[in-house]
Amino acid sequence: MTQGPDLPSAARRHAVVVGGGLAGITAALTLADAGMRVTLLEGRPRLGGLAFSFRRGDLTVDNGQHVYLRCCTAYRWFLDRIRAAALAPLQERLDVPVVDVAKPAGRRLGRLRRDPLPVPLHLGRSLATYPHLPLADRAGAVRAALALKGLDLADPALDAQDFGTWLAAHGQSPRAVEALWDLVGVATLNAVAGDSSLGLAAMVFKTGLLSEAGAADIGWARVPLGELHDRLAREALDAAGVRTEVRTRVTAVSRTDDGTWSVQVPGERLDADAVVLAVPQRETYGLLPAGALDAPERLLEIDDAPILNVHVVYDRKVLDTPFLAALGTPVQWVFDRTEASGLRAGQYLALSQSAARDEIDEPVAVLRERYLPELERLLPLTRGAGVKDFFVTRERTATFAPAPGVGRLRPGARTKASGLYLAGAWTATGWPATMESAVRSGVGAAGAALGALGRSRDVLPAFFEEAA
Repeated sequence: MTQGPDLPSAARRHAVVVGGGLAGITAALTLADAGMRVTLLEGRPRLGGLAFSFRRGDLTVDNGQHVYLRCCTAYRWFLDRIRAAALAPLQERLDVPVVDVAKPAGRRLGRLRRDPLPVPLHLGRSLATYPHLPLADRAGAVRAALALKGLDLADPALDAQDFGTWLAAHGQSPRAVEALWDLVGVATLNAVAGDSSLGLAAMVFKTGLLSEAGAADIGWARVPLGELHDRLAREALDAAGVRTEVRTRVTAVSRTDDGTWSVQVPGERLDADAVVLAVPQRETYGLLPAGALDAPERLLEIDDAPILNVHVVYDRKVLDTPFLAALGTPVQWVFDRTEASGLRAGQYLALSQSAARDEIDEPVAVLRERYLPELERLLPLTRGAGVKDFFVTRERTATFAPAPGVGRLRPGARTKASGLYLAGAWTATGWPATMESAVRSGVGAAGAALGALGRSRDVLPAFFEEAA
């Protein structure tokens, strides 16, 4: 891709993007591809936002496990744009091992996988043989799924309802919620069904499981996230002509007398024709000029939801699948990160614990006492294996909380201040707080800016009209 017409830099419109997460990177690339001069400012020493890597001794560690689905067309476009698609491939076909260790049944393995059949038959055999649900619950899950498929995602009333109440009203038992709906929903929404907006939950299940047969096939990075979202993203930004500054925190954004924008950083003021704020909602609130939103205080009502990540390095191999989901234990999802981390001997497992409000501040020693025995119940090969390292990473503001009513709080890309735009997974993309939502928001903000400046939007990817 190119950066557009070869114009003198002084003749090209200038955009400043504040924030170097996926939303900001995407906005900057899209604006540069349309021929604009772009400056990207990030306060951290790296790009990637909350999907990043760091060094711990000889290991390269992701702060948490991030996956995407085949239906995540925006994030897939982003991977293509930064030439990283081969490093984060998709499963050929959805296949999730699910291990239940609840007593008295003992350890039992089931699978959620699809067949090469059209929707909804693609999951029929999997549900019919799913051992973690009684037969009546399996049939009831099919009926609930068909009812979900019939919901109109454009109906604002869905946002005010909670998913748990809807599931109960449609005959879903507590066991069905635990072993099926929350198994998927907690990982994608970062909340249990009773704490989730029906609108967001319906969007997840309709898009991921009930739209196309392959929509829920899972993809994940086979390299550290920093390789994708920092190194390769920087290379793409450089190639597009974007000026990228890290360790540069914006202190003020203001309108100038001539109608353009001024962005203040320590020791420098940048003038811009357009500004994209691609930072978390509370930081956005602090930077918004007066009158930019009708009710800016609503940004402060968008609660955060934490994710806890538990990292365990064993002296031998204890898991023979790339990942698994768990029932009957506090453990939710376990991923093998051995190869990606650079570990040469033993095995490195990462546990992703969503909806972790009760555990996010627990001491490491307490978490170790809780999770190592649970891993022994879940993975028999851990019994007798040596633990070479145990540590945790905590993202207290990992996502916004998808609570009922959150939809009315999420602003769109445009503000009332001409030339000022918002991006971030928390904005009104229609998606929960995912990498997909972040990328969609960045493209949406860039598209709004290009339209207002009278610039061609031919560079916008095909999914943009879906999100507009």
